[in-house]
Amino acid sequence: MHVPDGFINAPTSAVTGVVAAGAIAVSLRGARRELDDRTAPLAGLVAAFIFAVQMLNFPVAAGTSGHLLGGALAAILVGPYTGVLCVSVVLLMQGILFADGGLTALGVNITDMAIVTTVVAYAVFRGLVKVLPRGRRSITAASFVAAVLSVPAAAVAFTLIYWIGGTTDVSIGKVATAMIGVHVLIGVGEAVITALTVGAVVAVRPDLVHGARDLRQKLQLRVHGELVDAPAAEEAPAGARTPVAARTSRRTLWVTGLVTSLVLAGFVSFYASANPDGLEKVAADKGIDEKAGKHASDGSPLAGYGVEDVTNARLSGGLAGVIGVGTTVVAGSAVFWAVRRRRTGDDVSPTAVENV
Repeated sequence: MHVPDGFINAPTSAVTGVVAAGAIAVSLRGARRELDDRTAPLAGLVAAFIFAVQMLNFPVAAGTSGHLLGGALAAILVGPYTGVLCVSVVLLMQGILFADGGLTALGVNITDMAIVTTVVAYAVFRGLVKVLPRGRRSITAASFVAAVLSVPAAAVAFTLIYWIGGTTDVSIGKVATAMIGVHVLIGVGEAVITALTVGAVVAVRPDLVHGARDLRQKLQLRVHGELVDAPAAEEAPAGARTPVAARTSRRTLWVTGLVTSLVLAGFVSFYASANPDGLEKVAADKGIDEKAGKHASDGSPLAGYGVEDVTNARLSGGLAGVIGVGTTVVAGSAVFWAVRRRRTGDDVSPTAVENV
Protein backbone atom coordinates (compact mmCIF):
# COMPACT_ATOMS: atom_id res chain seq x y z
CA MET A 1 0.00 0.00 0.00
CA HIS A 2 3.07 2.26 0.04
CA VAL A 3 2.45 4.65 -2.86
CA PRO A 4 5.65 5.48 -4.80
CA ASP A 5 6.49 8.82 -6.38
CA GLY A 6 4.80 9.37 -9.75
CA PHE A 7 1.55 7.49 -9.16
CA ILE A 8 -0.31 10.65 -8.10
CA ASN A 9 0.15 14.08 -9.67
CA ALA A 10 1.74 17.02 -7.86
CA PRO A 11 -1.44 19.05 -7.07
CA THR A 12 -3.22 16.06 -5.54
CA SER A 13 -0.09 15.07 -3.63
CA ALA A 14 0.14 18.61 -2.27
CA VAL A 15 -3.48 18.56 -1.12
CA THR A 16 -3.05 15.22 0.63
CA GLY A 17 0.10 16.64 2.20
CA VAL A 18 -1.96 19.47 3.68
CA VAL A 19 -4.57 16.97 4.89
CA ALA A 20 -1.86 14.82 6.46
CA ALA A 21 -0.21 17.80 8.14
CA GLY A 22 -3.54 18.92 9.56
CA ALA A 23 -4.34 15.44 10.84
CA ILE A 24 -0.93 15.16 12.48
CA ALA A 25 -1.41 18.54 14.16
CA VAL A 26 -4.80 17.45 15.50
CA SER A 27 -3.34 14.10 16.57
CA LEU A 28 -0.48 15.76 18.45
CA ARG A 29 -3.04 17.68 20.45
CA GLY A 30 -5.34 14.70 20.94
CA ALA A 31 -2.47 12.41 21.94
CA ARG A 32 -1.86 14.58 25.01
CA ARG A 33 -5.11 13.21 26.44
CA GLU A 34 -4.24 9.62 25.54
CA LEU A 35 -0.65 9.42 26.75
CA ASP A 36 0.59 9.26 30.32
CA ASP A 37 3.73 8.02 32.02
CA ARG A 38 2.58 4.42 31.59
CA THR A 39 1.48 4.49 27.96
CA ALA A 40 4.02 6.86 26.37
CA PRO A 41 6.76 4.18 26.28
CA LEU A 42 4.25 1.67 24.86
CA ALA A 43 3.46 4.04 21.97
CA GLY A 44 7.10 4.10 20.84
CA LEU A 45 7.18 0.32 21.04
CA VAL A 46 3.96 0.03 19.00
CA ALA A 47 5.56 2.07 16.21
CA ALA A 48 8.64 -0.18 16.23
CA PHE A 49 6.48 -3.33 16.25
CA ILE A 50 4.45 -2.09 13.27
CA PHE A 51 7.69 -1.37 11.40
CA ALA A 52 8.93 -4.89 12.12
CA VAL A 53 5.72 -6.68 11.16
CA GLN A 54 5.41 -4.65 7.95
CA MET A 55 8.59 -6.42 6.81
CA LEU A 56 6.77 -9.76 7.01
CA ASN A 57 4.93 -10.00 3.71
CA PHE A 58 2.56 -12.99 3.68
CA PRO A 59 1.21 -14.65 0.50
CA VAL A 60 -2.43 -14.07 -0.35
CA ALA A 61 -3.33 -15.11 -3.91
CA ALA A 62 -2.18 -15.13 -7.54
CA GLY A 63 1.44 -14.22 -6.85
CA THR A 64 0.49 -11.39 -4.51
CA SER A 65 1.53 -10.74 -0.94
CA GLY A 66 0.31 -8.47 1.81
CA HIS A 67 1.63 -6.97 5.01
CA LEU A 68 0.29 -5.28 8.10
CA LEU A 69 -0.83 -1.67 7.73
CA GLY A 70 -1.05 -1.20 11.49
CA GLY A 71 -3.68 1.50 11.88
CA ALA A 72 -6.14 -0.75 13.70
CA LEU A 73 -3.47 -2.22 15.97
CA ALA A 74 -2.10 1.19 16.94
CA ALA A 75 -5.51 2.76 17.52
CA ILE A 76 -6.69 -0.03 19.80
CA LEU A 77 -3.48 -0.29 21.80
CA VAL A 78 -2.63 3.40 22.31
CA GLY A 79 -5.63 5.39 21.05
CA PRO A 80 -6.68 6.82 17.67
CA TYR A 81 -4.74 10.09 17.89
CA THR A 82 -1.57 8.38 19.05
CA GLY A 83 -2.23 5.65 16.49
CA VAL A 84 -2.10 8.16 13.63
CA LEU A 85 1.24 9.38 14.96
CA CYS A 86 2.60 5.83 15.32
CA VAL A 87 1.91 4.88 11.72
CA SER A 88 3.12 8.29 10.49
CA VAL A 89 6.46 7.80 12.26
CA VAL A 90 6.80 4.39 10.61
CA LEU A 91 6.02 5.80 7.16
CA LEU A 92 8.51 8.62 7.64
CA MET A 93 11.29 6.21 8.65
CA GLN A 94 10.49 3.90 5.73
CA GLY A 95 10.43 6.73 3.20
CA ILE A 96 13.63 8.46 4.32
CA LEU A 97 15.83 5.51 5.28
CA PHE A 98 14.56 2.61 3.17
CA ALA A 99 13.17 4.29 0.02
CA ASP A 100 9.81 2.60 0.68
CA GLY A 101 6.93 4.90 -0.26
CA GLY A 102 7.63 8.08 -2.21
CA LEU A 103 8.65 11.25 -0.41
CA THR A 104 6.44 13.38 -2.66
CA ALA A 105 3.72 10.82 -1.93
CA LEU A 106 4.23 10.99 1.83
CA GLY A 107 1.00 12.94 2.24
CA VAL A 108 -0.85 10.31 0.22
CA ASN A 109 0.59 7.48 2.31
CA ILE A 110 -0.12 9.14 5.65
CA THR A 111 -3.66 9.99 4.57
CA ASP A 112 -4.28 6.47 3.29
CA MET A 113 -2.32 4.23 5.67
CA ALA A 114 -2.32 6.25 8.90
CA ILE A 115 -5.48 8.35 8.90
CA VAL A 116 -8.04 6.24 7.03
CA THR A 117 -7.08 2.92 8.62
CA THR A 118 -6.98 4.36 12.13
CA VAL A 119 -10.24 6.29 11.89
CA VAL A 120 -12.20 3.45 10.26
CA ALA A 121 -10.77 0.78 12.54
CA TYR A 122 -11.35 2.68 15.76
CA ALA A 123 -14.89 3.70 14.79
CA VAL A 124 -15.78 0.06 14.03
CA PHE A 125 -14.01 -1.14 17.18
CA ARG A 126 -15.81 1.28 19.50
CA GLY A 127 -19.16 0.49 17.90
CA LEU A 128 -18.68 -3.25 18.39
CA VAL A 129 -17.40 -2.93 21.96
CA LYS A 130 -20.58 -1.08 22.91
CA VAL A 131 -22.86 -3.88 21.71
CA LEU A 132 -20.78 -6.96 22.55
CA PRO A 133 -20.66 -8.49 26.04
CA ARG A 134 -18.16 -6.76 28.27
CA GLY A 135 -14.97 -8.85 28.39
CA ARG A 136 -11.56 -9.57 26.94
CA ARG A 137 -12.91 -11.88 24.25
CA SER A 138 -15.08 -9.06 22.96
CA ILE A 139 -12.03 -6.79 22.74
CA THR A 140 -10.20 -9.40 20.68
CA ALA A 141 -13.20 -10.07 18.43
CA ALA A 142 -13.82 -6.37 17.87
CA SER A 143 -10.12 -5.93 17.04
CA PHE A 144 -10.38 -8.64 14.38
CA VAL A 145 -13.41 -7.11 12.65
CA ALA A 146 -12.03 -3.57 12.84
CA ALA A 147 -8.74 -4.64 11.29
CA VAL A 148 -10.47 -6.61 8.50
CA LEU A 149 -12.46 -3.56 7.44
CA SER A 150 -9.64 -1.03 7.77
CA VAL A 151 -7.59 -2.51 4.91
CA PRO A 152 -10.21 -2.43 2.11
CA ALA A 153 -11.15 1.04 3.42
CA ALA A 154 -7.56 2.10 2.69
CA ALA A 155 -7.86 0.51 -0.76
CA VAL A 156 -11.02 2.54 -1.42
CA ALA A 157 -9.22 5.70 -0.26
CA PHE A 158 -6.32 5.06 -2.65
CA THR A 159 -8.76 4.44 -5.48
CA LEU A 160 -10.47 7.79 -4.83
CA ILE A 161 -7.12 9.59 -4.67
CA TYR A 162 -6.05 7.92 -7.91
CA TRP A 163 -9.36 8.85 -9.53
CA ILE A 164 -8.70 12.50 -8.66
CA GLY A 165 -4.98 12.70 -9.43
CA GLY A 166 -3.72 9.53 -11.09
CA THR A 167 -0.96 10.05 -13.64
CA THR A 168 -2.02 7.24 -15.99
CA ASP A 169 -5.20 6.71 -17.95
CA VAL A 170 -6.59 3.56 -16.38
CA SER A 171 -10.27 2.81 -15.86
CA ILE A 172 -11.18 3.65 -12.28
CA GLY A 173 -13.55 0.70 -12.22
CA LYS A 174 -10.71 -1.71 -12.96
CA VAL A 175 -8.52 -0.09 -10.31
CA ALA A 176 -11.29 -0.26 -7.70
CA THR A 177 -12.13 -3.90 -8.43
CA ALA A 178 -8.51 -5.02 -8.32
CA MET A 179 -7.52 -2.96 -5.28
CA ILE A 180 -10.52 -3.78 -3.11
CA GLY A 181 -10.55 -7.45 -4.11
CA VAL A 182 -6.94 -8.17 -3.14
CA HIS A 183 -7.03 -6.00 -0.04
CA VAL A 184 -10.04 -7.82 1.36
CA LEU A 185 -7.79 -10.88 1.45
CA ILE A 186 -4.91 -8.90 2.93
CA GLY A 187 -7.34 -7.58 5.54
CA VAL A 188 -7.79 -11.10 6.88
CA GLY A 189 -4.06 -11.34 7.54
CA GLU A 190 -4.12 -7.90 9.14
CA ALA A 191 -6.99 -9.01 11.37
CA VAL A 192 -5.21 -12.15 12.56
CA ILE A 193 -2.06 -10.21 13.48
CA THR A 194 -4.04 -7.45 15.16
CA ALA A 195 -6.31 -9.74 17.17
CA LEU A 196 -3.43 -11.94 18.34
CA THR A 197 -1.36 -8.94 19.42
CA VAL A 198 -4.20 -7.11 21.16
CA GLY A 199 -5.31 -10.33 22.84
CA ALA A 200 -1.79 -11.00 24.11
CA VAL A 201 -1.38 -7.52 25.62
CA VAL A 202 -4.89 -7.50 27.10
CA ALA A 203 -4.14 -10.85 28.75
CA VAL A 204 -1.14 -9.50 30.69
CA ARG A 205 -1.74 -5.75 31.03
CA PRO A 206 -5.30 -4.67 30.09
CA ASP A 207 -4.71 -1.41 31.94
CA LEU A 208 -2.22 -0.38 29.24
CA VAL A 209 -4.61 -1.03 26.31
CA HIS A 210 -6.54 2.09 25.32
CA GLY A 211 -9.34 0.07 23.72
CA ALA A 212 -9.80 -1.99 26.87
CA ARG A 213 -10.29 0.95 29.20
CA ASP A 214 -13.95 0.01 29.62
CA LEU A 215 -12.79 -3.18 31.33
CA ARG A 216 -11.05 -1.24 34.05
CA GLN A 217 -12.92 -0.73 37.27
CA LYS A 218 -11.36 1.90 39.46
CA LEU A 219 -11.31 0.97 43.10
CA GLN A 220 -12.27 3.89 45.32
CA LEU A 221 -11.50 4.27 48.98
CA ARG A 222 -13.24 6.51 51.47
CA VAL A 223 -10.70 8.78 53.14
CA HIS A 224 -11.89 11.33 55.71
CA GLY A 225 -15.41 10.98 54.37
CA GLU A 226 -14.40 11.48 50.70
CA LEU A 227 -14.08 8.93 47.91
CA VAL A 228 -10.63 8.86 46.29
CA ASP A 229 -9.17 6.56 43.64
CA ALA A 230 -7.07 3.74 45.05
CA PRO A 231 -3.45 3.58 43.82
CA ALA A 232 -2.76 1.56 40.68
CA ALA A 233 -1.49 -1.97 41.04
CA GLU A 234 2.12 -0.91 40.49
CA GLU A 235 1.78 1.82 43.11
CA ALA A 236 0.26 -0.45 45.73
CA PRO A 237 2.15 -0.91 49.02
CA ALA A 238 4.76 -3.64 49.26
CA GLY A 239 3.23 -6.99 50.11
CA ALA A 240 -0.20 -6.12 48.74
CA ARG A 241 -1.71 -8.73 46.41
CA THR A 242 -2.19 -7.62 42.81
CA PRO A 243 -4.24 -9.17 40.02
CA VAL A 244 -2.37 -11.69 37.85
CA ALA A 245 -2.82 -9.46 34.80
CA ALA A 246 -0.99 -6.61 36.53
CA ARG A 247 1.99 -8.67 37.64
CA THR A 248 3.75 -8.28 34.32
CA SER A 249 5.62 -5.04 34.77
CA ARG A 250 5.66 -2.34 32.14
CA ARG A 251 9.39 -2.77 31.77
CA THR A 252 9.06 -6.51 31.16
CA LEU A 253 6.31 -5.93 28.61
CA TRP A 254 8.38 -3.25 26.86
CA VAL A 255 11.53 -5.37 26.73
CA THR A 256 9.58 -8.41 25.51
CA GLY A 257 7.93 -6.34 22.78
CA LEU A 258 11.23 -4.82 21.67
CA VAL A 259 13.01 -8.18 21.55
CA THR A 260 10.09 -9.63 19.58
CA SER A 261 10.27 -6.74 17.11
CA LEU A 262 14.02 -7.17 16.67
CA VAL A 263 13.67 -10.91 16.07
CA LEU A 264 10.85 -10.40 13.55
CA ALA A 265 12.71 -7.70 11.61
CA GLY A 266 16.19 -9.11 11.98
CA PHE A 267 15.55 -12.81 11.42
CA VAL A 268 11.98 -13.81 10.50
CA SER A 269 11.75 -11.15 7.76
CA PHE A 270 14.23 -13.15 5.66
CA TYR A 271 11.51 -15.77 5.18
CA ALA A 272 8.81 -13.28 4.16
CA SER A 273 7.09 -13.64 0.80
CA ALA A 274 9.01 -12.11 -2.11
CA ASN A 275 5.84 -11.59 -4.15
CA PRO A 276 4.77 -7.99 -4.85
CA ASP A 277 2.28 -6.56 -2.37
CA GLY A 278 -1.29 -5.67 -3.26
CA LEU A 279 -0.64 -2.20 -4.68
CA GLU A 280 2.52 -3.26 -6.52
CA LYS A 281 0.69 -6.15 -8.17
CA VAL A 282 -2.30 -4.04 -9.21
CA ALA A 283 -0.03 -1.25 -10.44
CA ALA A 284 1.97 -3.63 -12.61
CA ASP A 285 -1.10 -5.45 -13.96
CA LYS A 286 -3.13 -2.32 -14.73
CA GLY A 287 -0.31 -0.01 -15.84
CA ILE A 288 -0.59 2.42 -12.94
CA ASP A 289 3.19 2.36 -12.51
CA GLU A 290 4.04 3.64 -16.00
CA LYS A 291 5.10 7.04 -14.65
CA ALA A 292 6.59 5.91 -11.35
CA GLY A 293 9.60 8.06 -10.54
CA LYS A 294 12.95 7.25 -9.00
CA HIS A 295 12.85 7.49 -5.21
CA ALA A 296 14.64 10.47 -3.72
CA SER A 297 16.23 8.17 -1.13
CA ASP A 298 17.50 5.57 -3.60
CA GLY A 299 21.02 6.48 -2.57
CA SER A 300 20.36 5.66 1.08
CA PRO A 301 22.69 2.96 2.45
CA LEU A 302 19.53 1.15 3.66
CA ALA A 303 17.47 1.48 0.48
CA GLY A 304 15.48 -1.64 -0.30
CA TYR A 305 15.78 -2.94 3.29
CA GLY A 306 19.39 -3.97 2.89
CA VAL A 307 22.69 -2.58 4.16
CA GLU A 308 24.98 -1.19 1.48
CA ASP A 309 28.20 -3.15 0.88
CA VAL A 310 26.97 -6.16 2.91
CA THR A 311 26.92 -8.93 0.31
CA ASN A 312 25.23 -11.64 2.37
CA ALA A 313 21.51 -11.17 1.71
CA ARG A 314 20.37 -12.62 5.02
CA LEU A 315 22.81 -10.52 7.05
CA SER A 316 22.10 -7.40 5.01
CA GLY A 317 18.34 -7.65 5.43
CA GLY A 318 18.61 -8.60 9.09
CA LEU A 319 20.87 -5.65 9.90
CA ALA A 320 18.56 -3.29 8.03
CA GLY A 321 15.59 -4.61 9.98
CA VAL A 322 17.34 -4.19 13.33
CA ILE A 323 18.46 -0.67 12.41
CA GLY A 324 14.91 0.17 11.33
CA VAL A 325 13.38 -1.09 14.57
CA GLY A 326 15.96 0.76 16.65
CA THR A 327 15.55 4.01 14.72
CA THR A 328 11.76 3.81 14.84
CA VAL A 329 11.55 3.10 18.57
CA VAL A 330 13.92 5.99 19.30
CA ALA A 331 12.12 8.44 17.00
CA GLY A 332 8.68 7.33 18.16
CA SER A 333 9.59 7.44 21.85
CA ALA A 334 11.06 10.93 21.44
CA VAL A 335 7.84 12.17 19.84
CA PHE A 336 5.56 10.59 22.42
CA TRP A 337 7.61 11.68 25.42
CA ALA A 338 7.61 15.22 24.03
CA VAL A 339 3.82 15.07 23.70
CA ARG A 340 3.56 13.69 27.23
CA ARG A 341 5.79 16.44 28.63
CA ARG A 342 3.69 19.04 26.82
CA ARG A 343 0.58 17.60 28.46
CA THR A 344 2.26 17.73 31.86
CA GLY A 345 3.11 21.36 31.29
CA ASP A 346 -0.44 22.17 30.23
CA ASP A 347 -1.82 20.44 33.32
CA VAL A 348 0.06 22.76 35.67
CA SER A 349 -2.37 25.50 36.57
CA PRO A 350 -1.44 28.88 38.09
CA THR A 351 -3.26 27.86 41.26
CA ALA A 352 -1.17 24.71 41.51
CA VAL A 353 2.01 26.73 41.06
CA GLU A 354 0.95 29.15 43.83
CA ASN A 355 0.30 26.23 46.18
CA VAL A 356 3.75 24.72 45.71
